[in-house]
Amino acid sequence: MVRMSAEERRESVIRAATSEFARGGYHGTSTEAIAKRVGVSQPYLFRLFPGKKAIFLAAAQRCMDDTVRTFGDAAEGLEGEEALHAMANAYTKVIAEQPERLMMQMQTYVAAAAAEAEGDHAFGEAVRAGWMRLWDTVHVPLGADLKETTTFMAYGMLINCLVAMGFPPEDRVWEGLYPSARAKGRLEK
Repeated sequence: MVRMSAEERRESVIRAATSEFARGGYHGTSTEAIAKRVGVSQPYLFRLFPGKKAIFLAAAQRCMDDTVRTFGDAAEGLEGEEALHAMANAYTKVIAEQPERLMMQMQTYVAAAAAEAEGDHAFGEAVRAGWMRLWDTVHVPLGADLKETTTFMAYGMLINCLVAMGFPPEDRVWEGLYPSARAKGRLEK
């Protein structure tokens, strides 16, 4: 049996935490569940991360990094309308194939609001910094146009909410979205 390095274990923890937090949220997920999913003890988990908040932020950061990479890769070499549709297609494919990533994003926004309400502004700042990286990633390919970027991000958040609430692809709420905002097979009529 090959032994995992600490870095490989950290990666396992981030993947497991993403799954657990996506389902249960920050407050509804125990570090015990994460440790069990990875197959390590809680003390070992806390040797890798200083606490639950650090685990959550690592999972949230990974989720945002993956989304930034998805948009960046999709828009590479493209501009304007072509970039918009390429990014929309790439994202809808991701949320159809990796629903945990979408749910982790949604849990991240809820956790940031809860942390702010409790006076933990560093948590919210970390989440907002990730959002700004996402914004910047789509802003340039869309011609550095504020209205286009805002519209794209607004459509994305609407799609996130509709998918998270479980609206079926044939529901009338999807009719106003541009075709590339509908995931092939899952969101398309």
